[in-house]
Amino acid sequence: KGARHLLLELAGLGLPLATELLHPMAVEYLGDLLSWAAIGARTTESQIHREMVSGLTLPVGFKNGTDGSIGVACDAMGAAIHPHTHLGMDEHGHSALLQTAGNPDTHLVLRGGHDGPNYDASSVQRAAAALEAKGCNPRLIVDCSHANSGKDPLRQPAVLQDLLQQRAQGQTAIAGVMLESHLHGGNQPLAHPLRYGVSITDACLDWAQTEALILELSAGLSAELSDELSDEPSHV
Repeated sequence: KGARHLLLELAGLGLPLATELLHPMAVEYLGDLLSWAAIGARTTESQIHREMVSGLTLPVGFKNGTDGSIGVACDAMGAAIHPHTHLGMDEHGHSALLQTAGNPDTHLVLRGGHDGPNYDASSVQRAAAALEAKGCNPRLIVDCSHANSGKDPLRQPAVLQDLLQQRAQGQTAIAGVMLESHLHGGNQPLAHPLRYGVSITDACLDWAQTEALILELSAGLSAELSDELSDEPSHV
């Protein structure tokens, strides 16, 4: 209830909203307020989550497996694009057999793995090529946190700068990035008293650091667009 009220207030401000869909039942309460969603590395293999995604009318990113491989995410994308009939909850809160139409708007999220990061240029290129070979959407989002930053939030800016450089060099497979941030930096254990605005899960960047990175990202993409426009032939 609290989460839905918060999302309603944010939607009222005109903000696009996104979340990671951990529990399938949450979709029935929050799905109408979301513009984008992610499926985590540990649930990308879940058939229940793949069926759930097939019934969503919003883009969804499947994260690569915790071992860093993208095979499970490719399989998930392939499953979610098709219609399914599965057990779920209807609009009245009753268990029912649900029929889905399939979701054509899925993509990969690179988040690194046990063997290290996978945001570097060669990893991104291999991932895009593998997706295209399987007939999947080759455009992807890169998570600057998790294994790509070694769970050190202060390494996220370096990841973002590398991705901006790849874009500047013509890597169009990179469609977006994810940053882990909060009002205040770091994290804290779930114990009382809790400090306001500090993550109780993964360590985060603070708001000032996040703002600086967003402005850097905006400047980089603006420069990229300007270069593209200058390369176009003029028409009289």
